[in-house]
Amino acid sequence: MKKLLVLLLLAGSTLVHALPEALRASDSGWRQWGSGEMSWFGVALYRATLWVAAPPGAAFPADAPSALQLEYRRDIARERLVQSSVGEMRRLGADEAQLQRWQAELQRVLPNVQEGETIVGVHYPGRGAAFFYGGVPIGEIADAEFARAFFAIWLDSRSRSPALRAALLKRPEL
Repeated sequence: MKKLLVLLLLAGSTLVHALPEALRASDSGWRQWGSGEMSWFGVALYRATLWVAAPPGAAFPADAPSALQLEYRRDIARERLVQSSVGEMRRLGADEAQLQRWQAELQRVLPNVQEGETIVGVHYPGRGAAFFYGGVPIGEIADAEFARAFFAIWLDSRSRSPALRAALLKRPEL
């Protein structure tokens, strides 16, 4: 998985705190795809922004790296983040043996978050995921199936928040 982090750094983007500027300035072709708010019963939880490494005008590249930036609107404990993620992956069909392994991995990489803080997850299709907190690398999970299931929480057609999914996948203006 260290190769994954090195690849990310060599691609010209360290996904520092100023994510939009860092991505736009990189040579890897990162650009914002879509953005929206997640709320639960009227309580704002986070603002999500989807970034993709794809040329302008392309359809959503399912096989290209993507980054999901979550800027939190409230404090959320690590355990809550982990349980919510595992619960959503379960709801979308992940098997229990995988979920047990993935729960331990998420416990290892996800922090407690406070209002205004940002976590970025980078999906490398076929390889895994890397996570950043406040622009600093906090961990990687070298499991392609985990990465697919984790990002499906937001991008799968069965997402719990169809409005957020639609906002994230909305094709950007050219």
